[in-house]
Amino acid sequence: MPSSSKYERKQIAIMGRQRVGKSSLVKALAAKNINTTDVDADPSLNKNKQVMELLPFGPLVLIDTIGIDIEGELGKKRVSDTIKTISYTDLVILVLDARENISNKEWELLSYLDKISVPYIIAVNKIEFGVNPDLLSEIKLLHTTHYEISCSENVGIDSLKTKVMRMLPQSDNQPLISDIVSQGDVVVLVVPNDLDKQKRRQIIPQIQTIKEALDDDATVVVTKVKELRSTLYALKNLPDLVLADSQAVKDIFSEVPEDMKLTTFSILNARNKGDLQAFIKGLKVIKTLKDKDKILITEACNHHNKNYSLGKEEIKNWLKLKSEKNLIFDVHNGMDFPADLSDYKLIVYCSGCTITQKIMQSKIKQAISLDIPVVNYDTIIVSGNGIIPRVLLPFENAAIEWEKTF
Repeated sequence: MPSSSKYERKQIAIMGRQRVGKSSLVKALAAKNINTTDVDADPSLNKNKQVMELLPFGPLVLIDTIGIDIEGELGKKRVSDTIKTISYTDLVILVLDARENISNKEWELLSYLDKISVPYIIAVNKIEFGVNPDLLSEIKLLHTTHYEISCSENVGIDSLKTKVMRMLPQSDNQPLISDIVSQGDVVVLVVPNDLDKQKRRQIIPQIQTIKEALDDDATVVVTKVKELRSTLYALKNLPDLVLADSQAVKDIFSEVPEDMKLTTFSILNARNKGDLQAFIKGLKVIKTLKDKDKILITEACNHHNKNYSLGKEEIKNWLKLKSEKNLIFDVHNGMDFPADLSDYKLIVYCSGCTITQKIMQSKIKQAISLDIPVVNYDTIIVSGNGIIPRVLLPFENAAIEWEKTF
């Protein structure tokens, strides 16, 4: 897996209009003189990243962004760049000028943040000139805390830092099963009959699942597909959860009672790396696609260009079959999306085996912010095998989403 340390650090984006004091706030938070980008001097440089130490989190990345009110061609690029920036961000600090009202561009940014569920703080800067009471009334409508600061006089910065520490998420790690199993539970892992044919990347999730279950003091039983019936018979009580490979789960349906929790490693991976509820919503769109609709299939790594690609073959064929339409496909490789996503009716993302959870979720947020439905390989594979909604039973929110959308 490529190095991802820069993505794993907590990232804070300092955003706002030109000349509200974004760069000054970066300097004040970092408590040192740093070189920042002069947007007017070189508009091709649209943001500057700095690393600061903020205990107890350690190194954080501060992103000094371009003014959101830039017009012209650079303004168009601003929209795309803003979406990318905030989708990777753990927290946004929106800097406002204490003397002015909230502008349309700032309302637009706040709408984006709400849409993709990125937390934010409002910092009202330049209070040394007085604070506009109309601005305070507008902020009150947002039902959020704001901090009145002066970067030039170093007023309110410490209080803002304290709030930043409290709002930053403690961890990015979405559990595989630790939130659905408890101490004393019995978990049965059903593995393929021929383990020698399994690729290493398909075995790793099983190992991680075993570790999580054991860490939570659950009991783990591993069995092959052909031995599941005898395994269940040998247990004193029925297991609390059965996990199986997506390709094998159809073969064990008759062996697992309907009221018993059953799911697949593909569903676990979709939930762990991405957003299972968003993917379930995306599945609904497939049946509503029309002839000539454009579909983006995007893979984070590049090696699929050389060999047989699941995205280029099986996924395409399944989407055509399910939609019964003549679809147009674009296949994209790399960490970032194409620059223009406006023509796509559906984005299909890979399983994300070579990227971090944070990167995968940032892609989903970008799609959501543009109102483009998104699914991934894992949910398509499971849906293609006809095992939804049965395998959603352990995940209440995803199961409810299925009932709402189908």
